[in-house]
Amino acid sequence: MAESPLQILETVAILAVPAIIAITLHEAAHGYVARFFGDDTAEKAGRITLNPLRHIDPFGTIVLPALLLLANTGFVFGYAKPVPVNFGRLNHPKRDMIWVAARVPA
Repeated sequence: MAESPLQILETVAILAVPAIIAITLHEAAHGYVARFFGDDTAEKAGRITLNPLRHIDPFGTIVLPALLLLANTGFVFGYAKPVPVNFGRLNHPKRDMIWVAARVPA
């Protein structure tokens, strides 16, 4: 049995709020850690923010998840705009890039 438009809207509303919060915190954290290790590229680009609009990728954040929901695939996948990091501006580029990538999930 197909879901009604109201049920689809309810599902999107229930899934979207936690996903938007998680994506926003995740991306801002990458920028924060990069800034901590000497790279202010993300900060200058305005990407160390809790404003979710600054992290939206039109296709990856809106179109792709919507298509997967509408196609009733059983899963939803999406992504945000990558936070800009200039490896050369990190204090110790090889070591610090590991922290920029790994500290966020931790």
